[in-house]
Amino acid sequence: MHTITMTRLAIVLAILTAATTTPASAFSPSSHNNHHQQQHHSSSSTATYATTVLDGQEIRGPITPLGNFVVVRTKDTLMATGGGILLPDQSMERPTEGEVITAGPGKLHPHTGIRITNPVSSGMSVLYGKFDGFPVTYNEDEMQIIRDDDVMLYYSGNRMTKENAMPCRDYVLVKLDEAKMETSSGIVVAASVMKDDLPCQGTVFRVGEGRLGSLGEFTPAPVKEGDRCKFKDYAGNEVQIDGEEYVVVRMVEILCMAEEEEK
Repeated sequence: MHTITMTRLAIVLAILTAATTTPASAFSPSSHNNHHQQQHHSSSSTATYATTVLDGQEIRGPITPLGNFVVVRTKDTLMATGGGILLPDQSMERPTEGEVITAGPGKLHPHTGIRITNPVSSGMSVLYGKFDGFPVTYNEDEMQIIRDDDVMLYYSGNRMTKENAMPCRDYVLVKLDEAKMETSSGIVVAASVMKDDLPCQGTVFRVGEGRLGSLGEFTPAPVKEGDRCKFKDYAGNEVQIDGEEYVVVRMVEILCMAEEEEK
């Protein structure tokens, strides 16, 4: 059996617990009659559990995230450069997009004790921060354990599109301005060449549910779809959707806005 350091094991077990759910039939009136039969099959159940491996260590059964933790399998993607050359993941920083394998029920608010439900569930795809999460190897698959607070966008389907991309809670999806810039010599260059000089502004494309309060209620976003907004320098995370540039920022990072003009 592979070894694992006590520190790493303690961290993983603090986040996850092996599933030990007792079948509902065990509490039914007929469970007494089937008691010996269940004992007879217990050895086969144990054999099934033995196939589950976490960081090289065999565990009793599938892992179950606690609280607001989410187990995500990172997606294999190919990124295209401006010239159309496809770059494999190995040449880029680690992926920040993945598929939710399983998610916890949500966290309890420390003051009110109210359960704050998890915004994502199994089968969804999520976009999370570049340095968020705790890496684990689960049944030979590389995965990340993240918190629901780390999720910026989520969607259902094979890939993220403008139709299915949804900002999570207090995040706002902003469409960046497409513009060309002129140097002091009068040479016009594409905006992507002078990326660091671009103003932090754009048009609100989609907003999340809002900022979550201690009682589980949402405070609506201060902006709406179509509004023009300016946000803090270096705030947010850039994401490309259907070949267009967007940025995901938190509501509190938006400095000012101008409402969409009525047509």
